[in-house]
Amino acid sequence: MRQLIRKFETYLQHEKVVSPHTHKNYMVDLTQFFTFMGVRFPGVMDKEASYLTKVDANVVRDYLGHMVKDHSPSSMARKLASLRTFFQYCLRKGVVNYNPAKEVATPKVPKKIPKFLTVDEVFSLLDAPCGDEALGSRDKAIIELLYASGIRVGELVELDLDNVDLDERTVRVLGKGRKERIVPVGEKACRSIGAYIEFRSVLTPDGAKQEALFVNRRGGRLTARSIERMLNKYIKVCGLQKKVTPHILRHTFATHLLGSGADMRGIQELLGHASLSTTQKYTHVSVEGLMDTYDKSHPKA
Repeated sequence: MRQLIRKFETYLQHEKVVSPHTHKNYMVDLTQFFTFMGVRFPGVMDKEASYLTKVDANVVRDYLGHMVKDHSPSSMARKLASLRTFFQYCLRKGVVNYNPAKEVATPKVPKKIPKFLTVDEVFSLLDAPCGDEALGSRDKAIIELLYASGIRVGELVELDLDNVDLDERTVRVLGKGRKERIVPVGEKACRSIGAYIEFRSVLTPDGAKQEALFVNRRGGRLTARSIERMLNKYIKVCGLQKKVTPHILRHTFATHLLGSGADMRGIQELLGHASLSTTQKYTHVSVEGLMDTYDKSHPKA
């Protein structure tokens, strides 16, 4: 069984090419499932992979029932999705005859309206970086790029110098599933990136062959966690009383585009969403704004 799980992990990394975050969640979910299985089927980890034919939809339902007390509906939906992916892999490899997780209904997840910043809040955040010229220009370039392009923080930290074309005002991004897309970037963001690149050599040691666009004070590639900490620092500087993550800047990018009349299909392409239904969550924000305008303006509202 352990060999099967290792092969599945390799599949996630090299064939399905999921993000590190998704990979971690899949493996945590699978570990929890097999911990539960160890109670139902003692010694399951020492069995042959074919032993999984004993798992039916009722076993999956029992597992979800066991986990429901300590997890939200969205977490439960993710755990079921992880099991569906695992058993689909097992089905492809001839280990099982059907996917038992597909027979289990997905828990209903309450729809949440994406959080986003107002235009004034964004401008305040963009003006916050200051101090050390190299680090300040880097931080400003990062925030400008996140808001100007809507790219994911995982995509941003993977950017190399040759992924950015300041003349054409585009960045070449490698998104989920290793799918490449070209994203346009505003003139102001390009100026900030150009200004940072002039100072970038201050952060890279002499002779270092570092291809990363955004580097830390030691010359290494920045991580997503580093960017989150950086944003938190500037949120405090701005005095904004809300939590702001790189993903909220992504939501802000999409919300402001939609509010300005951008086409939904175009926003989908810019965000790198595989399905239009994923992008449509931003229409709820737009409708909220329309209702607010209606209530304030219509004589009979």
